[in-house]
Amino acid sequence: MATALLITGSVGVGKTTVADVVGDLLAEAGVPHAVIDVDWLRRAWPAPPSDPFHGELTLRNLRPVAANHLAAGAGRLLLAGVIESRAERARYEEALGVPLTVCRLHVALPEVRRRLTSRHVHDPQGLDWHLDRAGELAAVLDAARVEDFTVDGTEGAPRQVAARVIEGWQAAGG
Repeated sequence: MATALLITGSVGVGKTTVADVVGDLLAEAGVPHAVIDVDWLRRAWPAPPSDPFHGELTLRNLRPVAANHLAAGAGRLLLAGVIESRAERARYEEALGVPLTVCRLHVALPEVRRRLTSRHVHDPQGLDWHLDRAGELAAVLDAARVEDFTVDGTEGAPRQVAARVIEGWQAAGG
């Protein structure tokens, strides 16, 4: 039976990097899978004022993308993205069409700030937005508790963090 794992967390915690490495580890183990960066499914401008992060567009795009990967033989769908509520989590699971496990990747805010500063070295306006959003989103996720398990990604190479994500996914039944 196919399953999905969504790696969520605040901005700058390494969701996309870790999802890519989880994909690498599954490939090494011979597990058919697909990696989907949710940000690319929503990347459009402008966003409607009522949906500033293009949540509806994301779900409309996720349905056929997930179905196509499953039809092509992926047994595991790995997603990197942010979900901020239990209702949004349910909508993702419905769009995916397979059971969804959610891993929250947590990184201490000083490390998030360091990563964001490095990532936005030539984009001070983007850096300011992401620094503000990091703390705000961490608080939203603390309150929402959308995750089935949490992995601390503050320390360790991406491969080590990805291995912990896979262990958590397996323990959660994925």
